[in-house]
This record gives sequence, structure tokens and C-alpha cells, in this order.
Amino acid sequence: MTQSERLDFLINYLISERNEYRTITIPQSESERFKLFRSLVNVRPAQAVSEDFLSVQDDYLQALTAAKGITNIDVLSPVADGIYLWQGDITTLKCGAIVNAANSGMTGCYAPCHGCIDNAIHTFAGVQLRLACAEMMEKQGHEEPTGQAKITPAYNLPCDYVLHTVGPIVYSGVTDKDRELLASCYRSCLELAQKNSIKSVTFCCISTGEFHFPNELAAEIAIKTVKEFKKNTEVIFNVFKDDDRRIYQRLLR
Repeated sequence: MTQSERLDFLINYLISERNEYRTITIPQSESERFKLFRSLVNVRPAQAVSEDFLSVQDDYLQALTAAKGITNIDVLSPVADGIYLWQGDITTLKCGAIVNAANSGMTGCYAPCHGCIDNAIHTFAGVQLRLACAEMMEKQGHEEPTGQAKITPAYNLPCDYVLHTVGPIVYSGVTDKDRELLASCYRSCLELAQKNSIKSVTFCCISTGEFHFPNELAAEIAIKTVKEFKKNTEVIFNVFKDDDRRIYQRLLR
């Protein structure tokens, strides 16, 4: 199958799962069809899927990520002992584990094509990730507390694992509790990595953006916590925006 044929197969399968989708008009352009595929995946509940779907989906997503370009941690240069700074798409980084800034439900973002990291990670990992998270949360029996972390396979991402953590949401000024909970996110991920013999962890800017934690303060807490804890784990601070890159560059000097 070509990538275009895989995409058509996936869209038609997802549409066939629900009667109300059968009136959907499939766009002609590749980019619009991908948006439709991503939207259908984003809103899809955590449920099993056929082996045929998984086979086609896995081939499609892995080829898509390869086309974007995969960066191996081995080519990065440290900015401090065992610490790296990398600007780019976290879903294209080959390392031990990447950190997902999750919500307390832990099953991903359900908003179609939303720009958050949770949405991107679930989209490019594949539908297996939402099901694995849902099964994990069903066993837990309650929402994920802020400041803790869970581990899952990465499925179609180039990393080995995904560490999911829920950061604090800032409503009207950062409290001491917010600071400690954010630090706890970093410690919990590093503890989980150590427990699972994961040698490298890539952190996104947890709690910034949608959760409104001030970027510079969040970076200060992240760096301080990592330096105090990291031990033998290599840590990559992943930034997407230029402003965050400048903040981390200055604080890591």
C-alpha cells in the first residue's frame, strides 16, 4: 500500500465504526484527509480495533514520522553533565522515554487536532496508547493525582516509552503547592525511569501553555529538580518555541 492508500483505509475503517459518521465527505487533498483521520482518532473512545487496522495504522504512522525526520539522542551535544537542550517535535525523538503532559483522565486529548502535546503524542503513537492508558486507569479506579507519573509503551513513536504526568494548573498566581507539585512531576518521572532502567528521558515544558504555569519559573523548577535528582539518567529538555529555548539556554549556562 502507498501512504495515500493506507490513509484511505484508515479513514474508511474509522467512519464505519459509527453510523453518524457515514455522511462524512472525505476530502480530496492529502493534508485535509490527514486532518480528518487525526480528528477521528482524537475523538475515538478507548476500545479494541482489528489487527488489520493496527497493521495499516502502524505502517502509516511510522512512515509519517520517518518522513518528518527522526532525531537520535546520540547526535545531541550536552549543555551540562548528562543534560541536553533540544528544540523540535518531541514525537520525532529517539530516546529512552518522552514525557507527556497529560490531564487527570490520562487517556489523551479528545479535542480534534488540538495543538497540545498530549494530542500529538496520542495521535502519532496510535490508538493502542489510549486503550493502554484507559486499561491502566480502570485498574487504578480514580483520576491521576497531580505530580505523579505512569509509564506505557510508546507504540509507533521512535522512543521506547512514554511517561505520563499531570502538572499543576495555575489559576491566579503560583502557590508554594504549585511549585512543589511541578517539581514532583519531574522527580516522579525520573524515579519511574530509574525503576524501569530507562537511560534517557526527554521532558517537555510541563504545565506551561494550557496549564498557565509561567514559563521561566517552570524552567527554573525543572532544571533545579533534575540537577538534584538525575543520577545516571540522561535528561533532554525539549522545547518547541523560541522563547522557551532562550529561557533554557540562559538558565543552563
